[in-house]
Amino acid sequence: MQQITPKQRGYLIVNSHPTGSDATVHRLWESITPAARTGRAPVALVLGSSAGYGLAILLAGLRRHGICGVGVAYETPASERRTATAGWYRTAATAGLVEQAGGDFTFVNADAYADATRAEVLKLLADRYGAVDYLIYSLASPRRTDPATGEVHHSVIKPLGHPYTSPSLVFEDGVPQIGSIDLTPADEAEHAATVKVMGGEDWRLWVQALADNNLLGPDFTTTALSYVGSEITAPVYRQGTIGAAKEHLEATAEQLQTTVLADRGRAFTVVAGAAVTQASTAIPSIALYTSLLRNVLGEDGWHTTTDQAVDLWEQLSGAKSLVLDGQGRIRLDGWELESAVQQRVRELWADPAGALAADPAGPDWFYSQFRQLYGWDVPGVDYTTEAETSVPWPAQQR
Repeated sequence: MQQITPKQRGYLIVNSHPTGSDATVHRLWESITPAARTGRAPVALVLGSSAGYGLAILLAGLRRHGICGVGVAYETPASERRTATAGWYRTAATAGLVEQAGGDFTFVNADAYADATRAEVLKLLADRYGAVDYLIYSLASPRRTDPATGEVHHSVIKPLGHPYTSPSLVFEDGVPQIGSIDLTPADEAEHAATVKVMGGEDWRLWVQALADNNLLGPDFTTTALSYVGSEITAPVYRQGTIGAAKEHLEATAEQLQTTVLADRGRAFTVVAGAAVTQASTAIPSIALYTSLLRNVLGEDGWHTTTDQAVDLWEQLSGAKSLVLDGQGRIRLDGWELESAVQQRVRELWADPAGALAADPAGPDWFYSQFRQLYGWDVPGVDYTTEAETSVPWPAQQR
């Protein structure tokens, strides 16, 4: 039992709160409306199940569709000096909800990029769950070890071709202020390394491994999370190194559809909308853009990660028609990119200091959402009391 206070450095908090992380999962769970279910439980493999869209898709699948299967995340346990990562505590909370609901889901804590992890998960699937109906690929990492060569590749968040200068949102003791960022273009090695980490290579390896082990269900569907976003952030995102990786991911979907999944299943990239996640907070200028977008949309117009996850499952399960763009990508971001919304965000972006002075609600909301990623600022949690930091990883069911 420990009294914990946040240790924060900019957009990074190096410790997490177990009670707050647990409460975050329960709040997400309660925000999802249950649905009546019939028939067998679909088997799902969720890669990146402890945070962001991966967690939201997992919770929506459990709550509304009764999925069973395996979730893979790479989290760090508590030590004498540090708490566990927030994703560790969120996974424990998710497992508790699965148990309460009488479900059957197994959580593996391992590097999803590693061949050894693939082998472990494939054996678990074959022994306990059988063929996979859904593979959700939602991994985000600053580095990846190529299993074929052993080389470690590091991703960068940089523009391509031209320098990038932009206003940014910074917080001084929690008070929002307008700053500035200047980024030099990525070189070819950085460009290639980012595609290696965040492109579609690892996704293809997972699908191929399932196919090679006869673990593709008769109506197999796989999705990988992508983002397009606004023209405002395009120079550092869609036209930058991350955008190049997302283009590779999208090209991989087409390749999977015509090769390993030809007549055997479906592969889609899913273009999600803006969200406050541990991955998105690392992207320069995204905090300011998201805060202004929140001011424009307000609470009623904002689509949370669980809102979008429910929408995705409705489309994947056939409960509603697929919303596809001209490139065959599933779109969940229409609410963000509606022309009137983007026009108003551009107007605010032209004078961010004035926009902040006129309405700090968006930045204040962003700051609270960011801290909740680590279990802080969660409504209803008493942070003055001690919390148990040594929470066990969920045991595999027998």
